[in-house]
Order: sequence, then structure tokens, then C-alpha cells
Amino acid sequence: MRFLPCFFLLTAAFPAWAGGLDDPFGTDAMAPLKVSPSLAARVGEAPCATALPATALTPLDAVDLALCNHPQTREVWASARVQAALVGVARAGWLPSLDASASATRFQYDDGSYNRRSAALTLSWLLIDFGQRSANVENAQQLLNAAAATQDATVQSLFLAALQTYYTAQATQAAVISASEAERSAREAYQAADARYNVGVATPADRLQAQTALSQATLNRIRAEGEARNGLGALANALGFEAQQKIVLAELPALPAELAFQKEVDAMIAEAQARRPDLKAAEAQLKAAEASVDLARAQGRPTVSLAAGPSWQNSAGVVTQGGSIGLTLNVPIFAGFDTTYRVRSAAAQADVRAAQRDRIKNQIALDVWKSYQSLTTATQSLKSSADLVASAEQSERVALGRYKAGVGTVLDLLVAQSALASARLQRIQAQLDWNVYRATLAQSMGALDYTLLQPAVEGRP
Repeated sequence: MRFLPCFFLLTAAFPAWAGGLDDPFGTDAMAPLKVSPSLAARVGEAPCATALPATALTPLDAVDLALCNHPQTREVWASARVQAALVGVARAGWLPSLDASASATRFQYDDGSYNRRSAALTLSWLLIDFGQRSANVENAQQLLNAAAATQDATVQSLFLAALQTYYTAQATQAAVISASEAERSAREAYQAADARYNVGVATPADRLQAQTALSQATLNRIRAEGEARNGLGALANALGFEAQQKIVLAELPALPAELAFQKEVDAMIAEAQARRPDLKAAEAQLKAAEASVDLARAQGRPTVSLAAGPSWQNSAGVVTQGGSIGLTLNVPIFAGFDTTYRVRSAAAQADVRAAQRDRIKNQIALDVWKSYQSLTTATQSLKSSADLVASAEQSERVALGRYKAGVGTVLDLLVAQSALASARLQRIQAQLDWNVYRATLAQSMGALDYTLLQPAVEGRP
């Protein structure tokens, strides 16, 4: 019958198990998803991609592979799971502890010897601690929130890096095509100069100038091909493959005809400060630090504990049974000013976290401002570069026709061809900038996800 008090105490203390004996507090459900919410919404419960697709690699494929294969995604997810488990550790402080002990001793004397055996079961339960456990749980929960926000920020950074690497590889391949076109034009100019020289209507200088331009164009094409190979190697590395992995890129669809966007920068900054995961992480870190101040203060306050349990002893054949139940009041009186300095340290740490939060908030405003201005410039450049290429192509055709007709100089032709090659490269750079800055603005606003790529992939404006 003496076991009944312990049984009833345990029944009252332990709630219904949330996740079974292996996870009674359900901390697995507290941990964030292994992938970002945007990735999870797209792929659901499907396993992560580990191999290149059978078809040409699209931006969506590149992002999937980068997020699934990059070690940093596994690292931040594991860190979040660590913190979720620590929430369970903090919540365990609300439950009692049950300890069993047993001993066996043999006593030897001059007139004889005897054995003593004993066993005890002790239930210990901290009833009142003036806020220690509450502060500890709040601290652990806020650190879990910070870990989840940090995971989201890391995923968005990897998302952006994958897109930048993909678009750069696309740009280097476009540069090869441009360089090949410039080489073809230079060869045509050389052939025209050579033909005119052979019939005696062009000087050797004209022929040599055209030949020099052709050699330079060939060299530019060779260099562009090397940069394209490096771009594919960098992309393969970013996707978790070896640099020599063969990758075939899908052609990017044509950009929408209307690229204008109108949105107040102030509204964008406010939206970014509400959505950015790094600011959410900083806010959670600040709340965790404030909970640490409460915990430090509570550690210097009294505690009330309950202890109860049965005991059994057999000494030289005499068996005794008993039990005990009692309350213990512990009042800290003096601990060498330990609590004082713990509170001071925790308060200073909270000030550090507040300053970090404010610094990130200001940085977000700068990130959005710069990304917005960069995208505005890239949008205007994209439109201007299209006009530049069109006029340069027309100028090159006119110069070539005039030279073949004998009314233009080879210098005019070479200048027109050089201007066309430069215009094409500026067009490639403008397209790269627009794609990258568009993604950068989304990332600076905390809104970088697969919806950014869907219109381009599906061909919708």
C-alpha cells in the first residue's frame, strides 16, 4: 500500500504522451522541414534529386539539386533538430524524476558476520521555482525559432547562389555564340579585303588590318569557350557534382515584352523587414536572451521540492519496510554574488542581441534599396541594349555592303564589326544582370522561392 502515493503522484505528473516514449514532447514535429517551405510545397514528400535530369537542365532543376545536395542545407537542418531536442530537455524540468537504488553489504566481526540488503524508490519533484523552468522553456523555444529562421535564410542564400551560377553559365555560353558570330563577320571582312586586294583595288594595309581583326576575333572566341567550360564546371560544383560532369543547359525562354514594375521602395522595405528570415532569427535570439535574464534572476530564488518513496531493508534476517514523503524548501542566502553577475551578464547579452537586431534591420533597408536600384538599371539597360544591337547590326551590314561595293573603307567596316560584337556582349550582360538582380531583389525581401521561376519556365509573361 505504501507504493500507492508514488503511483498517484506519477499519474498526475505525466501528461499524455505526444509522440511516444521515444519523443514524449513531440519535438520532431517542432523541428522545421528538412527543405525550405517553398521546396516542400513543390516537391511534397518526394525524395531529393541526386542525379542530373535526362533532359536539359532548367533553373528549377538547378535549384532542386543545389538545395538537396549542398552540405549546408543538411547542417542547418541538423542544427534545428538539435535545438528542438533542447526544447524537450527544458520541458523535462516540469516532470518529476524517479530513481531506484539498491545495495548489498556484508559485515564481518570477531563473533560472526551478517549481510545487509536494502532497496529504495525515490520520487523527486520540483514544485515551485519562481520562474526558472518557464524561462528555460521560453529560451529554448525562441532559440528553436531562431534556428528555423536561420535555416530559411540559408536556403534562400543557396537558392540565389544556384540561380546566379546557372545564369552565369548561360551567359558564358551565349558569349561563345556571340564570339563565333564576331569571328564569322571578321572572316567575311577578311575574305572581302583579300578579294579586293587580289584584283588590285585594295591596299596591303587593308588586307593586313582585316587579317588582324580575324585573328583577334578567333582569340576572343577561344577565350569565350574556355570561360564557358569554367562556367559549367562552377555550376556542376554548386550542384554537388565533380567539375568535369557533363551538363546540358536548357535554353532560357524569351524575356517578357513588358519588364516595367512599379512599387514604392518604402513599402518594399517594410515588407522585407516583416518577411526576412535573418531578422526573424535576430528577433528570436533577442527574446531568448531576455528569457535568459529571467532565468538568471530565478536561479537566485527559493525552490520547493517534493520527495517521496518506499524503502526496504534486510539486515541479518530482520526485514523492515517503510516509506517517506516530505517537502524541502531551499532558500539561497549567499553565493558569492554569483546570481548578481549572472544577471548582469545575461542583461548585457540581451543588449548585444538588440543591437544585432537593429543592425540587421538597417542592412535589410540597404539591401532592398540597392537591389531595387540595380534591377531598375538592369531593366533600362535591357531595353537599351536591344536597340543597340539592332542599330549595330544594321550599321555592320551597311559598312560591309559599302566596302564590297568599293565606296567604304576597311577601317569603317572593322569599326562597325567591333561595335556589333561589343553590343552583343552588352546585351548578354544586360540579360544576365536582369535575371540575377530580379532574384537578388526577391532574396533581399525574403520572398525568393519557386514562384520566381514559374512564369519564365512556363512561358507566361
